[in-house]
Amino acid sequence: MIRSASTRAAGIAATATAAAVLLAACGSPSERSEGGDGGAEGLTTLRVGATPVPHAEILEFVDENLAEDAGLAIEVVEYTDYNQPNAALAEGELDANYYQTVPFLEEYLDGNPDADLSWVSDVHVEAFGIYADGIDDLADLPEGAQIGVPNDAANMARALDLLAAEDVITLAEDAGGTPSVDDIEDNPLDVTVTPVEAAQLPRSLQDLDAAVVNGNYALEADLPETANALAWESSEDNPYANGLVVRSEDSGSEAVATLDELLHSDEVRAFMEERWQGIVIPAEAAPSE
Repeated sequence: MIRSASTRAAGIAATATAAAVLLAACGSPSERSEGGDGGAEGLTTLRVGATPVPHAEILEFVDENLAEDAGLAIEVVEYTDYNQPNAALAEGELDANYYQTVPFLEEYLDGNPDADLSWVSDVHVEAFGIYADGIDDLADLPEGAQIGVPNDAANMARALDLLAAEDVITLAEDAGGTPSVDDIEDNPLDVTVTPVEAAQLPRSLQDLDAAVVNGNYALEADLPETANALAWESSEDNPYANGLVVRSEDSGSEAVATLDELLHSDEVRAFMEERWQGIVIPAEAAPSE
């Protein structure tokens, strides 16, 4: 599990097997009758929000290959940005979502204190990358270069940490766990760090010298094949695993516990490793507490 220094993170990252309600009138997944809400007869339907790559593809693999034998039917609801899936889950439109990290969930809950959402477990890590169209090596980054980073606080911090790890910038020692552009202390190339909505970074690359792009958006835009990858985030001890999130009030759902188990199965691990070959890295199953 991810461990965070903040008080809220301790609650978020606590292992839970939980499920959210589909709609207030429908009840939790464990309360729905067999075959109800559009599911096949004898199956419990889970409505799970996800960004298209790799999250929705992973869920679709589970639904097509593993879910039925485990008594589930998974309805995948795709979102093309990071702003909607938590709101949809908090409002009861989803049973769960799968697209984010604990720091991102923390940021959302800080701004939406009435949304009672809980982390279930880490599922995979997507390595952030520094991509460019016009240069082949990070050492060739020109003076005054414009570098795009995600504009949400959690992913901006992660992008700045990668730039600092590659010695493009130096961050202030007191920057904390979520540094912003104001925490850039040393900038030898006088680069301009430009916050951009995360989903727009791949298509903004043509107007930038480089961009630090989330793994899912890089995959969706085929950046590993069409752009130059100048640096990769390390996957070792990476605190930014993507995981399953549910509504806290539905803690204990057998259906979500089953989905969580399937997401950590050998079949899903093999699918990730073959499909994305090191860009999407399976996480170990979270230990029970």
